[in-house]
Amino acid sequence: MRRFLTSLPLRYSALAISAVVLCISLYSFVTVGKGLWWLIAAALLVLLGLWDMAQKHHAILRNYPIMGHFRFLFEFIRPEIRQYFIEGDTEAQPFSRAQRSLVYQRSKGQVDNRPFGTQLDVSQQGYEWVNHSMQPTKLPSHDFRVWIGGSPDETQQGTDPCTRPYHASVFNISAMSFGALSGNAIQALNQGAKMGGFIHDTGEGSISQYHRMHGGDLIWEVASGYFGCRNADGTFSEEKFIVNATDPQVKMIELKLSQGAKPGHGGMLPGAKVTPEIAAARGIPVGVDCISPSSHSAFSTPVELMHFIAKLRRLSGGKPTGFKFCVGHPWEWFAMVKAMLETGITPDFIVVDGAEGGTGAAPVEFVDHVGVPLQEGLLLVHNTLLGVNLRHRIKIGAAGKVITAFDIARMMALGADWCNSGRGFMMALGCIQAQTCHTGTCPTGVTTQDTVRQQALVVPDKATRVANFHKNTLHALQELVQAAGLKHPNDISAHHIVRRLDDNQVSLLSNLILRVEPGSLLQSLEPQHQVFRSYWPLADAHSFQPLHQPILKPSAPAAAEAAQSQALPSRSGIWT
Repeated sequence: MRRFLTSLPLRYSALAISAVVLCISLYSFVTVGKGLWWLIAAALLVLLGLWDMAQKHHAILRNYPIMGHFRFLFEFIRPEIRQYFIEGDTEAQPFSRAQRSLVYQRSKGQVDNRPFGTQLDVSQQGYEWVNHSMQPTKLPSHDFRVWIGGSPDETQQGTDPCTRPYHASVFNISAMSFGALSGNAIQALNQGAKMGGFIHDTGEGSISQYHRMHGGDLIWEVASGYFGCRNADGTFSEEKFIVNATDPQVKMIELKLSQGAKPGHGGMLPGAKVTPEIAAARGIPVGVDCISPSSHSAFSTPVELMHFIAKLRRLSGGKPTGFKFCVGHPWEWFAMVKAMLETGITPDFIVVDGAEGGTGAAPVEFVDHVGVPLQEGLLLVHNTLLGVNLRHRIKIGAAGKVITAFDIARMMALGADWCNSGRGFMMALGCIQAQTCHTGTCPTGVTTQDTVRQQALVVPDKATRVANFHKNTLHALQELVQAAGLKHPNDISAHHIVRRLDDNQVSLLSNLILRVEPGSLLQSLEPQHQVFRSYWPLADAHSFQPLHQPILKPSAPAAAEAAQSQALPSRSGIWT
């Protein structure tokens, strides 16, 4: 036996030891009637080892019977081990422990002050801060708001304008559908929005019974599947749209063109997951595959898009109507702007969804490499509207990893009027970033349709946390605004934000980002940035396709600009 064990490869040692224990326990059980549990355990391990050697799917198990299972066990629990015991406070993606802890503290109403100075490396390239004033202001409230769709004191310009403007908070809940989130999570978000006086975006899954239970203000998102307003063949239904859009709880209409998590990608909810509740909300048959097309069927050109927006606004009774998108081809965005100029129809708002955003699951390539990040997308949208004198008619929302008051302030500096947060409010509900959203096994009941799991999410308690997170984040924003000597977050500009370029250089953000003078795109493209010189001429209000193929070779001014960009490799928000 000893010779056998010494000649046996080490990788089979677990199986060999199990076989030895099996023999000894069998002998003990037969002779003295003891060792039954040892016998059973050893027999099971031997059978497992033999099965490992016979199966053909895992090479590790064939070479390391029994022991190979520890590899899969450790791989399975690796994220938890790292999250709980190894990672630092400023590590981990998409949100660090420090960011998550801040949300948890603010949602629970706990003290969120930090002793002993910053944990960030202030000498690291990309570090940013807000310059403060020697004469801080004193503001009466943190309830910062912005009018969308005009205001009661002014008539909105353009064709078929908004007649029922909405006074929105500058911090709201991003689009997250019932189905992606549990019914209890939707209830808690909406009740929290009601308590805090901010607005809750339904996501493309339409308005469910859980959105209606507590009466919080809603943005109804209408996507390519037209859920809640679709005919049997999946096309847009005016009659069904009117029913939902004229509901007093619905304050704004948002047409989803694309989303940051997977822009340009459709989706399918398998029939097995189409429960009666989801079917009722979306207006689809129970148990039938639900298709979300990658593009809309109600329009096919930028001009048709503008007319469709005007139609939705008219059918809703004049409520603020706009669209959400993740910026892609610049000429497509420019084509939409040219359609606004040609038709006189403008959306009341545009939500720019950054590619780093997204609460839903998506293919890895789309999550990592498709779509424009929020900073660059927001700058392009803001500056284009400035350049054609339409910015004053269109409010801009920003969504994409917005968690803290500084995140909001920074987006305001880049041109946003308000911010949305999805994952921030998910963490306020108790999300621990387990990243099992797509599996149906969410440990906190936030992203599962399992009735037992979602019962762990107690609606009244989590609704209070949602309201607290909103209130305390805006209170922190109030203190930032006061420190800068300003009166409203919309007063924050890129002149107030400073960015470190390297060990010896810092610069105002205003010197690093794309900037366009009001009305200048209607005059001459020659002094404009390369993105406008290259792509504005390609844009056609009557097609999303470019008028001709882009010329990739840069002009002389563009070459000089590129050389300057190389001299400042950390410039932010620059298209070339």
